[in-house]
Amino acid sequence: MIVVISPAKTLDFETPATTSEYTEASLLAESQQLIKRCKQLSMQDIASLMKVSDKIAGLNVARFAEWKTPFTLNNAAKQSLFAFKGDVYTGLEADSLSESTLQYAQKNLRILSGLYGLLRPLDLMLAYRLEMGIRLDTERGTNLYQFWGELITDKLNAELASQGSQYLVNLASNEYFKAVKTKSLNAEVITPIFKDQKNGQYKVISFYAKKARGLMARYIMENEITDIEELKGFTVGGYYFVEAASTGRDLVFQRDEQ
Repeated sequence: MIVVISPAKTLDFETPATTSEYTEASLLAESQQLIKRCKQLSMQDIASLMKVSDKIAGLNVARFAEWKTPFTLNNAAKQSLFAFKGDVYTGLEADSLSESTLQYAQKNLRILSGLYGLLRPLDLMLAYRLEMGIRLDTERGTNLYQFWGELITDKLNAELASQGSQYLVNLASNEYFKAVKTKSLNAEVITPIFKDQKNGQYKVISFYAKKARGLMARYIMENEITDIEELKGFTVGGYYFVEAASTGRDLVFQRDEQ
């Protein structure tokens, strides 16, 4: 299975990764085009586009100005799986992955990115903020979905083919998964949905659902899951599969009130 997750706004470039091994992102030529466009933006442009404070906008002006290739561990770059620190990554807990699980993740886990398109866990990246939903105009259109077009999907198809995999597990947010053209994807898309019980009802609660996506990604990597039935066996964190609530390839996992 190929598994896709979203990036995170929160980054950690201070804590060293647990491995010195790294790879190069495959769509860096496109990233360089985006950086060239972003360097044309003023602090006010960024604050408006990203809906952030002047302080954060100023930070990103500096990041865009300093962005350059090639990346190395000595020029402030870091492996993507260890650089992102959000709710998904809290659940995934990359720092405690075994070497064999990390290698499996390198083959099967992908991070969707507004700037880098598609990242493998060990692909180096520099600190950035460029969310997929931002309406940044480029020569390819008025937003990043138009900029990336079929490129991300083509890359996923190539990796699915190389592995002989028929499933793609969508553990990304709607904002990021919209960058994947599912009609052109040569795989069945499986989307786990996590619901927590609150006041007697089961509903998607964003904070818990994000962490559960990370827990699920780790479960798949550690157990080298290859089919849907194995996926349904996920019981980490108190979640359990609910057949009656699931439809098609949308697999519902519920957790009773804590």
